[in-house]
Amino acid sequence: MSTTTYTVKGMTCGHCVSSVKEEVGEVAGVTGVEVDLASGLLTVESDSPIDAAKIVAAVEEAGYEVADQS
Repeated sequence: MSTTTYTVKGMTCGHCVSSVKEEVGEVAGVTGVEVDLASGLLTVESDSPIDAAKIVAAVEEAGYEVADQS
């Protein structure tokens, strides 16, 4: 199992969180998505590592920006 954390900029409400969770959850291989509105942290769980570009693209599709990855 692989867990990666990203910092997302621009989220301001529960709808923002839902949008990010929905888009990232549709990326192939993702098994879990957690979003913390207060900190902007996006935690992505998967069975194997996922190309960060796919996660960044999903966040951008939702209308937000990835500021950092760890």
